Amino acid sequence: MADVLEDSRDKVQENLLANGVDLVTYITRFQWDMAKYPIKQSLKNISEIISKQATQIDNDLKARASAYNNLKGNLQNLERKNAGSLLTRSLADIVKKEDFVLDSEYLITMLVVVPKTNYADWQKEYETLAEMVVPRSTKLLFEDNDSGLFSVTLFRKAIDDFRHKARENKFTVRDFQYNEEEMKADKEEMTRLSTDKKKQFGPLVRWLKVNFSEAFIAWIHIKALRVFVESVLRYGLPVNFQAMLLQPNKKNMKKLREVLSELYKHLDSSAAIIDASMDIPGLNLSQQEYYPYVYYKIDCNLLDFKV
Repeated sequence: MADVLEDSRDKVQENLLANGVDLVTYITRFQWDMAKYPIKQSLKNISEIISKQATQIDNDLKARASAYNNLKGNLQNLERKNAGSLLTRSLADIVKKEDFVLDSEYLITMLVVVPKTNYADWQKEYETLAEMVVPRSTKLLFEDNDSGLFSVTLFRKAIDDFRHKARENKFTVRDFQYNEEEMKADKEEMTRLSTDKKKQFGPLVRWLKVNFSEAFIAWIHIKALRVFVESVLRYGLPVNFQAMLLQPNKKNMKKLREVLSELYKHLDSSAAIIDASMDIPGLNLSQQEYYPYVYYKIDCNLLDFKV
């Protein structure tokens, strides 16, 4: 979403909603979605429904993102050609037809990039860089911060000598042939890419909004499933536990842990002596610490909740 919104990244948060509400509201008012994930089905089936949904979203995202990024990349490449130094940028949008001697069997107009500090040298020397340079034919067509683009007309047979002598004098001859059809095609291609990007932008943002919501909702349901499964495994049947959502201040985390441990240490006395570095068969402590109560963290850039 941030990549697509580009210059409007400040609007990312307002586009990332879950079920039409902000993420904090959705989590704090969470209710199991019976329509999407019927609780009459087995846990395995519910898990598979969520997994298939997430996989489908992921595959669609890859395809849509790839198509959009290719379009965006091609447009940026064309834009880069029309920006930057006179030594490398496209000259098509700078020059005009009247700047050139066209359709001549003997004469050709060349374009030369001259550093601003060398303007005087260029004016003094360009006519003598090779034989058969047309006198007083140079003209300043464009300037950027560092250089100027000059045209100069000479006889075709003098091209190689002119290039060589220009390079010795720190003047850079650009390879450029005035071709109206090619220049028109480049402009049309940029217009087409820009139009296509605008056409894809709206539908892509809508798709991202809808499917972010779907993915986030699925993720929170997975968290709820994990709380349920772990609680049954820990405390047995019949089901007798209560899930709570806590959003502590960071400075109160240690105090909260102490209070929770004191309240629930009777549920699992072994938790008080278990160290996350211990290797206990069947107990995976590598991802998080072990407590006498079931604990999962919901962590994203907007939230830092404990369940």
